[in-house]
Amino acid sequence: MHVVYHANYLVWFEIGRTDLLRAAGLTYERLEKECGRMLPVAEARCRYKNSARYDDQIEIETRTELVRGPIVKFAYRVYRIEPEEKKTLLAEGETTHVVCDLAMKRASLPPEYAAVLKAMATS
Repeated sequence: MHVVYHANYLVWFEIGRTDLLRAAGLTYERLEKECGRMLPVAEARCRYKNSARYDDQIEIETRTELVRGPIVKFAYRVYRIEPEEKKTLLAEGETTHVVCDLAMKRASLPPEYAAVLKAMATS
């Protein structure tokens, strides 16, 4: 069919949130190794608008939608970059995460991460 497998969009969502944290000067690696916290996915939604095709150039737009207690929600839009900088929306979705310690028990988000993600959610 020459279209990208639907589950790959969830992988692109993960890349988007990893890049969002990195752009803010934070990393998943530091969150896990230094802070002892993880952000497992509790729920994921994806609404497909157009098919991505093999060899398409894509752009992932990611933003923080909610930070409340141990809950963090991200929103995504995946675009195909067309000639002349035109973009076509391929999919949009959300992931909801529950902050956990390394034993997978609910925990609080480290203050630095909480402050940055909350600021992004209100921007």
